Amino acid sequence: MADPEVAERVLLVSAGRQGGVTVRVRPSGTASRPLLRHPAQVIVLAFGTAVLLGTVLLMLPVSRTGAGGAPPETALFTATSAVCVTGLVTVDTPTYWTEFGQLVILALIQVGGFGIMTVASLVGLLLSRRMGLRTRLTAAAETKSVGLGDIRRIITGVATVSLVFETATAALLTGRFLIGYDEPFDRALYHGVFHAVSAFNNAGFALYSDSLTRFVTDPWICLPIAAAVIFGGLGFPVLFELRRHLRRPGRWSLHTRLTVSTYFGLLAIAVLVVTGLEWNNPGTLGALDPPGRVLAGFFQAVMPRTAGFNSVDYGQMEESTLLATVVLMFIGGGSAGTAGGIKVTTFILLFFVISSEVRGERHVNAGDRRVGERVQRQALTVALLSIGLVMSATLVLLEVTGLALRDVLFETVSAFGTVGLSTGITPGLPVSGQVLLVVLMFVGRLGPITLVSALALRERQRRYTLPEGRPLIG
Repeated sequence: MADPEVAERVLLVSAGRQGGVTVRVRPSGTASRPLLRHPAQVIVLAFGTAVLLGTVLLMLPVSRTGAGGAPPETALFTATSAVCVTGLVTVDTPTYWTEFGQLVILALIQVGGFGIMTVASLVGLLLSRRMGLRTRLTAAAETKSVGLGDIRRIITGVATVSLVFETATAALLTGRFLIGYDEPFDRALYHGVFHAVSAFNNAGFALYSDSLTRFVTDPWICLPIAAAVIFGGLGFPVLFELRRHLRRPGRWSLHTRLTVSTYFGLLAIAVLVVTGLEWNNPGTLGALDPPGRVLAGFFQAVMPRTAGFNSVDYGQMEESTLLATVVLMFIGGGSAGTAGGIKVTTFILLFFVISSEVRGERHVNAGDRRVGERVQRQALTVALLSIGLVMSATLVLLEVTGLALRDVLFETVSAFGTVGLSTGITPGLPVSGQVLLVVLMFVGRLGPITLVSALALRERQRRYTLPEGRPLIG
C-alpha cells in the first residue's frame, strides 16, 4: 500500500465538469512531500509576496516626493494596508507619495481586493468538494451562486463585477470633479478612478490630506463612494446571485438572505445611532445644516463596513459613537467580499445559536433552514479567536504607547477589521506599534478565510464516542 504522505491531490476544475477530489498515488520514494500542502499556506504566501513586492516598490526613490526612498517601516505599513485593503496610513498619501507611488498603492488595492474576493470564492468551492455527495448536491441547490467545477466562471465573474462597479463609480466621480470643482480632465479622471477603486475594494485610501471631509455635504461625491463601499462589502456570491434573482427573493440562498438582511439591518441601526449621537456635536455633525447632518451621518454609518473614508473628524466624536463604531468594525461586511471583520454571517449565526439556546430548542434554525453543528462551531471559533486577538493587541499597544484606551481599542479594531478609520494616533505610534498594526491588518484580512478553510479541511471522523460529560456553565 502506498504511503499516504506522498499522495498527490488534484482538484478537477475544468469548466463544466462536475467532480470531486481525485487522489493520485505515486510509489513511495518517487515523490517528495509538497512544500505547500494546504490552501491556507498558498493564500498566506501569495498575499505575503504581494506585500513584499509592494514594499520594495514603495521604497524606490521614484515613489517618494522627498529625497531618497521611503523608510522600510513606512513602505511596509503602506503596502500591507493597501494589499489588505485597510486604509490606515502613517504618512499623508497625496503629499508623501509621488504619482508613481500612488499608482503602486492603487495597484496593490486592486490586487488585494480582487484576490480576496476570488480566493474566498474558490475556498468555498474547494470546501464544497470535500463534502459528501448528498451534502454537495444540497449545497449546490441551496447556494445557486457558484458552480462546483467552474473556476473560470468565478474569476471572470469577480473581474466583471469589479470592473462594472468601479467604472460606474469612476464615471460619476470624474463628472463631479469636472463640473463641480473645475478640475482639468486628466486630474478629474485620475481622482475619480483612484477613489472608485479604493471605495469598491473597501480600502479607504484618499488623495486628499483630510480624507473626504471637504466633501462632507456633497452628495455627488459621498453617495457614489458609499454605494461602491456597500456593493463591494456584500461579497461576490451575493452580488452574483442578486444579479440573477434580484426580483425573486424567494429563490435567494440562505447565505444571501442572511447577508442582505443583516448587512442592511445593521446599516439602518448604524445610521440612526451615529446621526443621533452626533447630531449636536459641534466637532462633527453639529456644525452642518440638517440635510448635511443626515448625509454625513449616513456616510459615517457606511464606512465601518469596512471602508475607512471619513467626512468628519473621528477624533472629535463622542465616546459612545466610537464604541458603536468599534462594534460595527468588528462585525464587518459580507463573506467573499472586500470587507473585513468577522463577517455579518458569523454575527447573525451566533445570534441564532443564542436565540435557540435561550428558547431551549434542540436545533439551530435560520429561516427555513437548519444550521449544521460544524458551521456553528466555526462561527464560534472565528468570533472568539478574533476577540482574543484584538484584546491581546490592545493590551500590548497600551503598554507600548501609554495612550488612552478608547483610541488604542479603536485603532486595533480598525486594523483587525481592515477598516482604516482612525482617531489620528497611527502616524505617531512607535515602530513597534506600527509593526503590531501591520500584523493585525494581515491576520485580520486573511485570518477568517484561512482559519475556516483549515477547520473544514481538517475534519476527521472518530470511530468511537466518549461518554458524555456535563460541566456546570455559569
